[in-house]
Amino acid sequence: MPLIELSAKNERWIVLVGLGLVVIVGLIITEIVGDRLMMSQMSDGIGGLSYAFLVFLMWWSMMMAMMLPSAAPAILTFAAVNRKLQTGTNLGAHLIAFVSGYLLIWTGFSLAIVILQLLLQTKIQLSMMMAVASSAFGGGLLLAAGLYQISPLKSACLRKCQTPLMYFTHNWKKGASGAFKMGLSHGLYCVGCCWVLMGLLFYGGVMEPRWILGLALYIGIEKLVPAENRVSQFTGVLLIGWGILTIWITIGVP
Repeated sequence: MPLIELSAKNERWIVLVGLGLVVIVGLIITEIVGDRLMMSQMSDGIGGLSYAFLVFLMWWSMMMAMMLPSAAPAILTFAAVNRKLQTGTNLGAHLIAFVSGYLLIWTGFSLAIVILQLLLQTKIQLSMMMAVASSAFGGGLLLAAGLYQISPLKSACLRKCQTPLMYFTHNWKKGASGAFKMGLSHGLYCVGCCWVLMGLLFYGGVMEPRWILGLALYIGIEKLVPAENRVSQFTGVLLIGWGILTIWITIGVP
């Protein structure tokens, strides 16, 4: 019993430390796999199951490192609500189930984007850092991300991420299976909020650490800043302008 009480008392710190460790491990794996992919490109080229697995491992570890910090408010809110609504010794199992559902969604996203990358990389040239070589295509990515930032779908998904307590109030399900389903559902809203932004990794470089950290920092800020500040809309306008300017310069319009 004392151990259970101690865990509940320090739950916030346990969760935050756990998330921090996952992020660190994710960044280390991303860096190691990224170096291996660069060596593979220089020696063996692209293609084959081993290359595809490395690409997936890179994307998966990168998504874990990028998305878990921004999910911390939802995870901590779930833990607090779960502790008040449900009693017993399986509160930790419920928390693990919720996080597992969230991570499963991002694992599926990683798999989907790897398949898309492998299909498109034979038609679209990428640099050694996995950035698109075509300035026009890069401008198109910026423009697409900007337009999505100001779309109603983006706003609807972002509201769920910005107000996790409201989300749980309307979607609460009991037990470990309910926690897992809530993790899946909240993960889908998170993907709906950020999936186009992930496409910008192909503009700055999928294996460029500064671009990865910068994008992760922005996603965290976007979810933490109150909706009335309209950070996503402001960013959308900037991205649209950046994309149009990039395309304009590329095609040489007088």
